[in-house]
Amino acid sequence: MSLPAKPVSASRTTLTELMIPSYANFGGKIHGGILLSLMDKAAYACASKHAGEYCVTVSVDGVNFRQPVDVGDLVSLMASVNYVGRTSLVVGIKVIAENVKLRTVKHTNTSYFTMVAKDDDGKPTEVPPLQLETTEDVRRFLEAMKRKELRATFGEHFDNAVTRMLLHENVDKLQSERCALADSLREELS
Repeated sequence: MSLPAKPVSASRTTLTELMIPSYANFGGKIHGGILLSLMDKAAYACASKHAGEYCVTVSVDGVNFRQPVDVGDLVSLMASVNYVGRTSLVVGIKVIAENVKLRTVKHTNTSYFTMVAKDDDGKPTEVPPLQLETTEDVRRFLEAMKRKELRATFGEHFDNAVTRMLLHENVDKLQSERCALADSLREELS
């Protein structure tokens, strides 16, 4: 039995939250972990609306904090399903911070959460196909496919490079870095 496609617009989700002093770090800016937690909630809400099932986070791509978020800002997290596999979904999240007093809006993050739908027994379950409604939806789907391809290629190359890396053959690369080897370790690696 094939599931009917669901449009991107059916699961698009926006969460908005006021940034309060208890969310701030010692520098007076909002903790990155608070923002990640809010992004995870938005990703869950969006993915679950599309899947009609409980969804779990399996990976996060592109967590770059472009600008700081201040106490008092209204943070909005705009989430949409960008891609679906058989049991997985990629949810794109754009984060903006709005200072209502100064009437300024800044884009602080864009991240991609890969979620997997789970059935009542906790096993991965099939999700509906994604009905692409706009050229933006098509662009996002294709970009998600490219990120998936690049992640697989990078993972394979990185794993192979790490497996083959021999410390004693590569320790000289540390000389131009900001680190120092303990005397006992230097002797061991010579």
